[in-house]
Amino acid sequence: MTGTPDERPAPDTVDFGYERVARDAKATRVRAVFDSVASNYDVMNDLMSFGVHRLWKRFLLSQTGLRPGQAALDVAGGTGDLSIGMARQVGPTGRVVLSDINEAMLSHGRDRLLDAGVAGNVEFVLANAECLPFADASFDCVTIGFGLRNVTDKPAALRSMARVLKPGGQLMILEFSKPVAPGLGPIYDTYSFSVLPALGRLVAKDADSYRYLAESIRMFPDQETLKSMMVDAGLEGCRYHNLTGGIVALHRGWRY
Repeated sequence: MTGTPDERPAPDTVDFGYERVARDAKATRVRAVFDSVASNYDVMNDLMSFGVHRLWKRFLLSQTGLRPGQAALDVAGGTGDLSIGMARQVGPTGRVVLSDINEAMLSHGRDRLLDAGVAGNVEFVLANAECLPFADASFDCVTIGFGLRNVTDKPAALRSMARVLKPGGQLMILEFSKPVAPGLGPIYDTYSFSVLPALGRLVAKDADSYRYLAESIRMFPDQETLKSMMVDAGLEGCRYHNLTGGIVALHRGWRY
């Protein structure tokens, strides 16, 4: 692997990729990353994953169980791929909230949903996943796709998302995880730390942001650890599905 995280974290610091930063500085640093990549975010997703990210999101949407008239929240929803799908699932009598902590990403998401013709039942809210500004038991389904690893206090975010679920509601976390297919890890490391920054430099003119994204993936908890964190947040029936050999995992948990 190229690069390694600091071995002895200083008190009251958190990871920002392999760097340790003051806890209250991470959100600002993450915001700067996404301010930089927002305009090229969708193009880069297609290039980085060879379009497979669309299949991962399609699988999540196939598992929501949402019905017409229900309510869904897309946390760290970015440019709105999941919100578009859920807006179609709940229909005009339903409600979808697309939230993100980054104003540039939220603006791009609003534009994309307008272009897709599904913004009529969607609200757009600037919000921090750690302290969501919604009442308890507001949503039938809460999703967060490729956003949890950028959150400063992940346990707080999990508790916040669990809190806003209705009884019987489901939290779905789609995130990069730890490869489980034999021999995949070294190939994935080489790709992440060589190809991703190069793509970022060529397409988005920003190699550093994509190097951070690769590092943040490596620092994210593995499948079993995240499952345990969901249980600690008060969710039940927690499980996960490995996708593409464990490069990505979909975690699911319910509030009862």
